[in-house]
Amino acid sequence: MLWIACTALIHTSFVQSNKGYASKDFPTLGIKTNLLQDASTTLNIGTELRLSKYLTLDVPVDYNPWTFAGNKKMKHIAVKPELRYWIYEPFNGHFLGAHLIYTYYNAGGVKLPLDIFAELKDYRYQGNGYGMGFSYGYQWVLARRWNLEATFGFGYVYLDYTRYDCKTCGRKINSESKHYLGPTKAGVSLIYIIK
Repeated sequence: MLWIACTALIHTSFVQSNKGYASKDFPTLGIKTNLLQDASTTLNIGTELRLSKYLTLDVPVDYNPWTFAGNKKMKHIAVKPELRYWIYEPFNGHFLGAHLIYTYYNAGGVKLPLDIFAELKDYRYQGNGYGMGFSYGYQWVLARRWNLEATFGFGYVYLDYTRYDCKTCGRKINSESKHYLGPTKAGVSLIYIIK
């Protein structure tokens, strides 16, 4: 409750001190790459578009087509559109977000940190995921056209999948679904402001 009150006070102070600030002075469009995804060999690109004085729409797309030694894979394509509310101004400072999630995946033979989906090291899973979540983030202005962003999100994902006996094209064991509640996004992104 104290956090909400502090946020409202900061926002009100900014609005009152910047009544004459023209919204055209804010950046309106940026492209970005999530450096954490890049480090995990996942190709990704995102765009962020200013919708109003305090709202932007962020649309990242991730794609991982790789199979590694021992048939280890985290193949997927994912999109996570997010509506962001900026506490101070778009593309600068704190923001709160609400995102949707869709992913198609084919994964197996890998061990994830904290034993998330522990059976993934012994089986191959192929299916879809649908979800939603909330996030918090912060952007730093590095230069006139360059920003750096850190964000973390938490939410719910419904996974429907087919589980296979081996990590290649083995015998189908069953089709199931699973409910996941936990981290849904993490990023350290480099952003180029187009305009």
